[in-house]
Amino acid sequence: MSTSSHHQFSGPTKLGDLLVRQGYLTEDGLRAALEQQKKDGRGKLLGEILVDIAACSEDQIAECIAAEYGVPFAKLELRLCDQKTADVLPREFIENNLVMPLFIVRNMLTLAVSEPSNLFLIEEIEKLTSLRVQVVVSTAKDIRRMITALPNSKVFVIDDIIEESKSGDVTLIEEAIEDISDIEEVAGQSPVIRLVNYVLYNAVKEGASDIHIEPAEKCVRVRYRIDGRLYKSLEVPITLLSPLTSRIKIMAGLDISERRLPQDGRIHVMLDGRKVDLRCSTFPMNRGEKTVIRVLDTRSVSLVLEDLGFSEDILTGVVSQIQNPNGIALVTGPTGSGKSTTLYAMLNNISSMENNVCTVEDPIEYNLPLINQFQIQERVGLTFSKALRTLLRQDPDVIMVGEVRDEETARTAIQAALTGHLVLSTLHTNDACSAVTRLINMGVEPYLIGAALNMVLAQRLLRRICPKCKSAYEPPRNVRKAIERMGFEIDEFHKGVGCKNCRNTGYSGRIGVHELLVLDDEIRDIVVTNPTVAAVQEAAHRKNMITLKHDGFRKVREGITTIEEVLHITGDLRDAGEVTPVGK
Repeated sequence: MSTSSHHQFSGPTKLGDLLVRQGYLTEDGLRAALEQQKKDGRGKLLGEILVDIAACSEDQIAECIAAEYGVPFAKLELRLCDQKTADVLPREFIENNLVMPLFIVRNMLTLAVSEPSNLFLIEEIEKLTSLRVQVVVSTAKDIRRMITALPNSKVFVIDDIIEESKSGDVTLIEEAIEDISDIEEVAGQSPVIRLVNYVLYNAVKEGASDIHIEPAEKCVRVRYRIDGRLYKSLEVPITLLSPLTSRIKIMAGLDISERRLPQDGRIHVMLDGRKVDLRCSTFPMNRGEKTVIRVLDTRSVSLVLEDLGFSEDILTGVVSQIQNPNGIALVTGPTGSGKSTTLYAMLNNISSMENNVCTVEDPIEYNLPLINQFQIQERVGLTFSKALRTLLRQDPDVIMVGEVRDEETARTAIQAALTGHLVLSTLHTNDACSAVTRLINMGVEPYLIGAALNMVLAQRLLRRICPKCKSAYEPPRNVRKAIERMGFEIDEFHKGVGCKNCRNTGYSGRIGVHELLVLDDEIRDIVVTNPTVAAVQEAAHRKNMITLKHDGFRKVREGITTIEEVLHITGDLRDAGEVTPVGK
């Protein structure tokens, strides 16, 4: 809740004295608020604290500000909202400056503001409109409510949505929304629908990959995963959990009456004229159902191998391997490490009119031209292995299997590779060498793996340093020494100091780090002997394989990411002496 208009007072007691004089605040209430302000120590405004502790209302604070500046206080009502008058100022200007044109009489514009101290803003509006401006003071909340009522407004007033929902007037419309960016239509819908639309719209705008809607003790917490990290977006009362979850279930075609079992579904929405796919998953918890929504926004993802952060030597190796007419190429890594994106980029690289490229996926994340994509349906028995066996009768040249999950799928993929097909797939392992033992542990014979497997590409995603606030710095001495012990010389270290562009995190966007294991005759001979992970790693290091850590440090040297990011995904500095040096 914003009460930013209070900053114009010379000291925190000035506003308090006015409220006490008007009889809106007691001396004890003022002392309690000042103590709270000192305790918070985060520069929170006195007006915000007074509203938080319910010592006085926003209306009373705005009334005192109006009296101090000798201008009227206006309690805004939606019936005062006139689109023609609002059109005297650009919509973006109104939203950014939190002002509301109310009416024009004899060349005089009456304007609602929350900050009457901003004389420069008043002058700017007079120049923009060629009108004289008369100011009235209103609360920031009332002005936002008025802006929301304007057609095509992109302002969502969460406080209003929450208040409306408390009244119990919650109706769920049983139809998928067509365009969540069409706010003119959204403005007339129920509070819960508008709240869900706001959460989805804001997630896509912020570039979130996942939305977490989770019940806490007294609230529903909404968090976005941006660049691999979770950030709190907003909190709403716990009473909204059931309506919110029901609305999402209806959009995803799920059973709203089933609250004891997990459910999965998909939502298709249009945003700014483009299609955005959402994968929705609900899971019952002790406080209620948690919902996680994966955002699949094709506009924010590049499906070109050269754009995925590959070092030149690794990219050359990958492109060479996927040109093979047969064999298996695996991409490994944990959930959320970009495996599917890399697979799609590989398919994009090799698809043509001369190839029959087919995929078996769960679910289909991106639609690609010149590629035949098949969705598995486990409910009706169409599993990965069954779909793959059927696909082999479709005369494929290249097959992409979304994931090797079990022995049956692994055996069928190997059989396809040994009978003249190139098979691309993913596997959940920590590094490239572990893929061999993972397949053996699934029950596949080592000699089959040695014969069919061509390459394993392990990958992670690192956060990029924000280009807007990137600066050089000197790391602790022990960090520099540890990196030198590993055979690296990094002349200059960089980090982001934090700015508005990166939400003060110092990072913006992500880039891949990779590790490529190519199976030559020597490594195939080792695989056949049912080796340990250490034995495969030793052979790979003899071949000078670039590891995830090495590739990460190269990106540190290039000023793309930070040393902390590399250590976060590859291990602690205490392991530094164990890594084979690869030189400068």
